[in-house]
Amino acid sequence: MLGYAITFLIIAIIAAVLGFGGIAGAAAGIAKILFFLFLILFIAALIFGRRRPPV
Repeated sequence: MLGYAITFLIIAIIAAVLGFGGIAGAAAGIAKILFFLFLILFIAALIFGRRRPPV
């Protein structure tokens, strides 16, 4: 998921440099959503993925 966020961020940067404002804004918005979704899932995995130490 983080890979998709980085991909959309790169697409947004390239589109902004080439002057495609609408595409750049949409790609940046998608990248932001995917990044925050990745963060939420990552934190949930850290919290719920803990195991008890072996006895």
